[in-house]
Amino acid sequence: MWSGTWVAERLGVSLEDSEGGLRLTELLGLALRRNPKRAHLLVSQVLGKHVPQSPRTVYAAGYGLGERVRALLGEDGAAAAVVLGYAETATGLGHCVADGLGPAPYLHSTRRPVPGVRAAGGFEEAHSHATSHLLLPEDPELLAGSGPLVLVDDEFSTGNTVLNTIRDLHARHPRSHYVVVALVDMRSPADRDRLTAFAAELGARVDLIALASGTVSLPDDVLTKGRALVEEHEALAEDVPAAGPGGAPADGPRPVTRVDLNWPSGVPDGGRHGFTPAHRTALEAALPAMTAQLTAALGATPGRVLVLGNEELMYAPLRLAKALEEAGAAREVRFSTTTRSPVLAVDDPGYAIRTRLVFPAHDAPADGPGDRYAYNVHSTDGAGFDAVVAVVDSAGDTPELHTGLLAALAPHTGHVVLAVVPSYTPDRREPKPTMTEPTEPTLREPLRGPAFSSYAPEDVGWLLQDFSGVELEAPTEEREEAIQAGGAHYAESLPVEYQPSPQYQELYGSALAASAARVARAVGTVTETVLAERSPSPVLVSLARAGTPVGVLMRRWARARHGLDLPHYAVSIVRGRGIDANALRWLAAHHDPADVVFVDGWTGKGAITRELREALAEFEGFNPEIVVLADPGSCVDTYGTREDFLIPSACLNSTVSGLISRTVLRSDLVGPADFHGAKFYRELAGADVSVAFVDTVAAHFDEVADAVDEEVKELLAADRTPTWEGWAAVERISEEYGIHDVNLVKPGVGETTRVLLRRVPWKILAQRGAGADLDHVRLLAEQRGVPVEEVDGLPYTCVGLIHPRFTRGATGADGKAVASK
Repeated sequence: MWSGTWVAERLGVSLEDSEGGLRLTELLGLALRRNPKRAHLLVSQVLGKHVPQSPRTVYAAGYGLGERVRALLGEDGAAAAVVLGYAETATGLGHCVADGLGPAPYLHSTRRPVPGVRAAGGFEEAHSHATSHLLLPEDPELLAGSGPLVLVDDEFSTGNTVLNTIRDLHARHPRSHYVVVALVDMRSPADRDRLTAFAAELGARVDLIALASGTVSLPDDVLTKGRALVEEHEALAEDVPAAGPGGAPADGPRPVTRVDLNWPSGVPDGGRHGFTPAHRTALEAALPAMTAQLTAALGATPGRVLVLGNEELMYAPLRLAKALEEAGAAREVRFSTTTRSPVLAVDDPGYAIRTRLVFPAHDAPADGPGDRYAYNVHSTDGAGFDAVVAVVDSAGDTPELHTGLLAALAPHTGHVVLAVVPSYTPDRREPKPTMTEPTEPTLREPLRGPAFSSYAPEDVGWLLQDFSGVELEAPTEEREEAIQAGGAHYAESLPVEYQPSPQYQELYGSALAASAARVARAVGTVTETVLAERSPSPVLVSLARAGTPVGVLMRRWARARHGLDLPHYAVSIVRGRGIDANALRWLAAHHDPADVVFVDGWTGKGAITRELREALAEFEGFNPEIVVLADPGSCVDTYGTREDFLIPSACLNSTVSGLISRTVLRSDLVGPADFHGAKFYRELAGADVSVAFVDTVAAHFDEVADAVDEEVKELLAADRTPTWEGWAAVERISEEYGIHDVNLVKPGVGETTRVLLRRVPWKILAQRGAGADLDHVRLLAEQRGVPVEEVDGLPYTCVGLIHPRFTRGATGADGKAVASK
């Protein structure tokens, strides 16, 4: 029975083949997931991710695609080609393609940052894929050549991800030929036309190779039916039984057999940092000895063995599984890997995902803890596995591995073998900057009001250059187009400052009156927590500009409640480019870095939290953990509140932030010894409410003091470990709404407001029933002709979406440009 029958019959979904190639039903099954944009999930039978498969079959699928690429490019083109795969699903597939192509040098994107290794690129910078996807080649020149670039993904559905990746990499290192490789090509005719137009625009050749191609036929009511099916079967779902047919003993699971594989020295565990033909030769030579290690650990020849890889770690376990299969180490060997993607399991032979195991992440992922999954490992039809070989790298060999994945596996097989591959650490490490390099910044002292900003000089010192006389503003729609096209970074220009209407100013005033005490309580809570845990005399360093009003308020709380006169500075941090290193050098020269506390207004999905942590890895002494007024995304452990409420300073731009623009980093303006820059909008002084905002909030300090004391006592005793639930929600929204770029999903009231003020919004998602906190959002959305869609299940009060397929000329109700689909 086809493993898509169950879904096809209930939803009326069908796969329609194009001419030539394999039939889609030979390669794909169907499953369901909770998704308002696409109810069905295409489940590959040959990828080795969700469905255990013969490792020879998995390897042959990718290797054969590589051979086709070699035939397309010819010997000279193949010799100059580099292969790039996508994490997590296509890491192993891309590696197999590289083997069949040459072998060719290979790199895959990764979700796991490596301390001290700076990214050579990443889709966060290029607005292409998930922010957590980085490019970390050991050889910085790996992607810099002019030969063909081969991009590998498991499924080519709309083409957004690949096109945006090509756009980014072409801007860095132009080349004349790209080849896109996938197991299946499911693009619509419109998407195919878009690729043709894109290649013409780029002036490069873009070819596509797939095992099969076609389309998915969907009835009009597929989403409604899909949601109902998911809800029905999620309610009926039960945990898998405590023992499986693979032979788990009745008195509990057997001990885990550990094998530290004799992995060849100097060979990476995968393509995270690059994998060369020489690495492949060394691996081939070492495979027989490692196969013997696993065979000995398995003992007497078992019946069925599953080799289970771990998320991005697909190629190493695949090669080990293939070697076991070819050596006859078991009656039957199958291969699959764990994944971070949740899918509904239905125990039916006509459904692709019959069972699932759920366990917590065990490798300290960049986006924080969360559930991970292993599908079709347990069986209810008597065809379970007698042994499971779990292959992890040493970075994932943690106590959580044993209490999580291994504990989940043990009841469902007779024998668990843990095979550990040493995690590869690149030699290419950025040298730690010294505090005297480069030359001393040209701005010897911070800028202060009233010459720069409307704050009092003691409230904040700005470690910035004054760009007030430089023309930096661009119309919002032109700026958005340039950013998404990869032709400009958002920090290289400024949006035209939004001037609020009288109606909007009145809304701001009402919001401030209603929430000033709430803001004051959050200010008190975060300040007292800092004083108790971080330093009795902290140096506040706010991230300009949203963090600066918070830094001013924290300074005022410390002075009012404790008589402390805390230093406060504002510095620039730019997503994708890091923090101002010269500002850090200035701080280190004037203060103890251990006393520096970085302050921001709120967390959205946590991108700046990560950016700061990565940037400060290069500087000794600074604590990289940011503190914020509000942490609705659960990204930090020091905060005033985790509620997503309206912080009135988010309603305005410079007129509530000392009349200072957002920061600017452009190579023709900022030299190696300079601070980043910003503008002082002196001409907006008549509309400035910066000091009035701070005064209004500070007036409530006394009345909230007792509540703050109680709240801080509770917080200091509580487990405040970040869960990163907001990040998970953003990734889900990015996928569900077909955006495939978390940078275009702006969560929380503050970030949504920024979208409406500075960017070209597509739509707003609002928590169903949200009240006055969203009045200003609804007004701005109405003024810009942007729909507000009420939804359930948001961890935020609202989320702003920017559509990646932005085109000039589409307009909203007010005649302003909007994103068009």
